[in-house]
Amino acid sequence: MRKTLKILHTLGSCGLIGGLGAIMVILLVAPQDTPGAYADMRQTISAVSTWVLVPSLGVALVSGLLAMSVHAPFADKGWVWLKAAMGILMFKGVLTVIVAEANYTAALAERIARGEALAAALETELAYEWAALWTVMALSVANVVLGVWRPIFARRRQARARPAAHRNAEPGAAQPTEANGIRKAA
Repeated sequence: MRKTLKILHTLGSCGLIGGLGAIMVILLVAPQDTPGAYADMRQTISAVSTWVLVPSLGVALVSGLLAMSVHAPFADKGWVWLKAAMGILMFKGVLTVIVAEANYTAALAERIARGEALAAALETELAYEWAALWTVMALSVANVVLGVWRPIFARRRQARARPAAHRNAEPGAAQPTEANGIRKAA
């Protein structure tokens, strides 16, 4: 079960980062010379958001939360809770900003192509969209790094829990062992 969840979580993360990258590439290189071409590009971005980003995010979030519940030691790891918090931020960013922005901008581009709206309205939307894309991309990459690196955030708590003889000793000094009281070099 653990390996299955890990595979699903990894695939979801790949899809999420890949979808964000695809949207960035589409924004950079897709034909935008006419209002009709721009509207078509916005429809493509909306489709990538709907069919790649949202499912990938769902798989990554659900599999990550299930992994936390199935593998009990994860509940004690600081990096796991940090990943969960960043996952919630990514969920909010993808659903309320990127997907909503993609759909809104696609509709706006169609209105511009029909002559119903001004093209200047897209400039503000585009700047907002790039900021959201880079923010969610940074969170996604940070989540992958945390999952691979798995840093220990609980060191200070462990240091306080040690007996006073261990805390006050100088580095390199002999420390008693619990088994037989014989001192050994640290």
